[in-house]
Amino acid sequence: MARALGGLSPANVQQYLAGVQYPARKEDLLKQARDNHAPEDIIDAIENFAGVKYDGPQDVMKAYGSRQ
Repeated sequence: MARALGGLSPANVQQYLAGVQYPARKEDLLKQARDNHAPEDIIDAIENFAGVKYDGPQDVMKAYGSRQ
């Protein structure tokens, strides 16, 4: 599987967001990732997302792909 910035695969991010109810705010994503015991690099990636609201997993992956 291809890896994105920082060596994290997009599938790994989605794995730690299991259970998120969309639409979701960045705070919702962070809470769910923490509840799912995401490693700090995943938490850091989500904290660096530019947006504040996500309508679905596709929006999360767009934010993940465009983070710097």
